[in-house]
This record gives sequence, structure tokens and C-alpha cells, in this order.
Amino acid sequence: MEFVKRLYQRFATLVHELAKFGTIGALAFVVDVVALNLFRQGFGPLTSLVFATIISTTFAYVGNRWWTFRHREQSGLGREYFLFFLFNGIALLIRLLVTGFTTYTLGLHDLLSYNIANVIGVGLGTLFRFWSYKRWVFLEATEPIPAELPEVESRQR
Repeated sequence: MEFVKRLYQRFATLVHELAKFGTIGALAFVVDVVALNLFRQGFGPLTSLVFATIISTTFAYVGNRWWTFRHREQSGLGREYFLFFLFNGIALLIRLLVTGFTTYTLGLHDLLSYNIANVIGVGLGTLFRFWSYKRWVFLEATEPIPAELPEVESRQR
């Protein structure tokens, strides 16, 4: 039992990050699928993916910055947002490749095949995103970040 306790203590932060990342990812996935199928009514399959990804990526950035990785260093909104979108762009390319292959190479144009390709592309992209966010976007804190802000004493006497 002591081994399990030490194992948990060693990986507690990772487990919590993965759980939060998964929650934000699941919510962003719902936003993405709804937007994707709405855009699919008026746009082509790849254009729909791009528009839906922009919306869901913005949602995911806010959730990941302020909940999943809030305990990590804040290296600047502009830097983080740029890198976040850059890595989501790479993940989008993965989705586009899977969807393009399914639609244009395999010739599967039905909505079910389109959504299955999307799920596979999202899964592959998610693995890449989690790794890249931890590595380059939301950096390890160099100093412990307090759970609460320290109280400021009033020095006006």
C-alpha cells in the first residue's frame, strides 16, 4: 500500500493535469462538433474544420490557462496564445489529413464517416497538444505559486 501512496504522490500533479485537460478537452470537443456540423451546412468539409477549430481552440485556451495549468508559470498572454494556436494549428493539420484522406482518397462523403474521421483526427491531435502545451506553452513554475494571493497590509498611518 505504501508503494501506491508514493506512486500517487509522485504523479499527483500529472494525474490532476490530465483530468482537468480531459475535462476541458471534452467540453471543447462538444463545442467543436456542434460548430463543425453547423458550419458543414454551408461550407466544405475542410473549411468547416478550420472555422470550428478556431472557436473550440479559443474556448480550450481559456479553460486550460485559467484552470488546467493555472499553477504553472504565466509567461505572457501573447506568447502563450500564439504558441497555443500554433500547436493547435499543427493538430488541425493532423485532423485535415485524416478528414481529407477519408473524404477524398477513400471517397466517403457521408456524415457518419466525416464525424468518425474527425474523432480520429481529434484523438491524434489531442496527444500532440497535451505534450506540446506542457513542454512549450504552460511552463513549469520557477517558484511555487501560492494558492491564494497574500494579503496586502495597509501602510497608511
